[in-house]
Amino acid sequence: MTSLTTADKQEIGQHFVFGFHGHEISEDVKVLIRDYHVGNIILMKRNVQSVKQVYRLAQSLQQLAKDSGHSRPLMIGIDQENGLVSAFSRTTVANDAGTQFPGAMALAATGSIEIAEDCSAATAREMRLAGINWAYSPVADVNSNPKNPVIGVRSFGDGKLYVNTTWLVLIILKLTGGGLLSQKKDPDEVAKYASAVSRGLTRGEVASCAKHFPGHGDTYVDSHLALPVINKTENELMETELVPFYTLIKSGVPTIMTGHMALPLVTGDSTPCSLSKTITTDLLREKMGYGGVVVTDCLEMNAVAAPYTPQRGAVMALQAGADIVMICHTMQMQMGAIEETYVAIENGSLSLESLRQSGERIAALKLAYAGTSWADVFRPFQEQVLVDLLTRNAHLSAEAYAASTTLIRGPLPVINDDRGRVLVMTPVTESLNRAVDDNMPILMNSSQAAGPHYLAFAQSVALRVNSRHLVYTPLPMHGQGQLPDEISGALGAASAIIFVTRSADRSGWQVDYLRRLLHEKRGNTPIITLASCGPYDVVGAPDIQEPILASFEYTASALEAAAGVIFGEHEAMGRLPVSL
Repeated sequence: MTSLTTADKQEIGQHFVFGFHGHEISEDVKVLIRDYHVGNIILMKRNVQSVKQVYRLAQSLQQLAKDSGHSRPLMIGIDQENGLVSAFSRTTVANDAGTQFPGAMALAATGSIEIAEDCSAATAREMRLAGINWAYSPVADVNSNPKNPVIGVRSFGDGKLYVNTTWLVLIILKLTGGGLLSQKKDPDEVAKYASAVSRGLTRGEVASCAKHFPGHGDTYVDSHLALPVINKTENELMETELVPFYTLIKSGVPTIMTGHMALPLVTGDSTPCSLSKTITTDLLREKMGYGGVVVTDCLEMNAVAAPYTPQRGAVMALQAGADIVMICHTMQMQMGAIEETYVAIENGSLSLESLRQSGERIAALKLAYAGTSWADVFRPFQEQVLVDLLTRNAHLSAEAYAASTTLIRGPLPVINDDRGRVLVMTPVTESLNRAVDDNMPILMNSSQAAGPHYLAFAQSVALRVNSRHLVYTPLPMHGQGQLPDEISGALGAASAIIFVTRSADRSGWQVDYLRRLLHEKRGNTPIITLASCGPYDVVGAPDIQEPILASFEYTASALEAAAGVIFGEHEAMGRLPVSL
């Protein structure tokens, strides 16, 4: 039975990354850093008000660590994928947080590796100014299942062969040997964009983190809710899922996040990959040669929490070879995870020596990104640098979003208010998934909740034309009922309709509503469908042939760019990065 010293407990604390609640340093996080020697912190959307507030918070956390005897500064991380998962970005006009940049699928839609890297470098510089040194990005998952409920537009592509052109050109390409087709294989496209994001973050002196190893793209289950099972062999993974990760490993990505999915044909059982030695050590470390830091996804997700508990899962992850275990929300689970780790080391089921070897990788990460000394951390806030950054980044963001908006089917009709108001219809706000919900504020106070993003879009339209904003909800009788009187009345006076969908491929009631709208609208009143999340919204509705525009996310910035296309201010320059 090993008796742990203070030095041992200080070592153990380096192997955890924990979250807390509040905009200021809390009593809970004081206990975790001071008494449990926790060496890494994750900030959530709930911790962010402004860039300067995050700076003050990060300084307080680092001061606490220094005063508590930590030998190295904290790694302070955040879920900043950009797009819908942007914990550091502003979500309202009054919010003074970081610049909103396009997410993965929107970046891929630009067709520009340079834009992807520049946007990532820009957001990294803002985060670094605020004291953040670790971003849980890029998403390296290949979204090969379009019904995936948790990855979707967070991915750069879908893993299929595609060319955004006609079947005639496809035939010509095949007859000429398919050379161009081979260049369009999406695992390689995903790899290119994920690598660009990783490079950009590194340029901004923030550690990147490729996720969710070995790939969360081919599943229809959200690991926040249950355990996804992917029935693929290792060879099949090598063809698609592992391609981006292998490319990132070769380029020196400093950290990789393991995901909570089961691969029974690889591991032989239903153990989540994040807890599996076969995945973390045998596959990632030994076969793929990864020597950086491995961190788990949050162990409070039900894929782990339900069958194991986060506390037991923490020990299993460390036994499997993870360097750092993540628990984001609950203090009792965080303390329990460390205490169970103490017990595992004391009874010999977890090797303290292996943790020390792992700790060398964590120390190297901190040396590279947290600072070589405490003097690197405690620097005055650079107000003018922030002002200049935000000004430049606003232009870069607008250019990137303008390049991402994609016309799925056209041509677009001319939209004006010559014959009445332009009707803007947005869906009632529903939960999308926990990864997005945690990062996008939702107004659920009434059945007519539009959400701040759609309200901003409606205001943007109103600045251009005489318009009316209506929130639509599921029709009665399983989508076969009549339109509400308010909607029917508005149709009669509408000169045009902008019908916004949000993941309508999974919320089919929106497509039912669109069919009813097309049946009841006045004569030749033009209608444009704006797919404001995934581009798959009307794939299963071949009867709907109206023009469709894709923004790939419903951030206010993406919707503003879409409005510019709708009203002819600029062309839809994006390409479709997935096959439909």
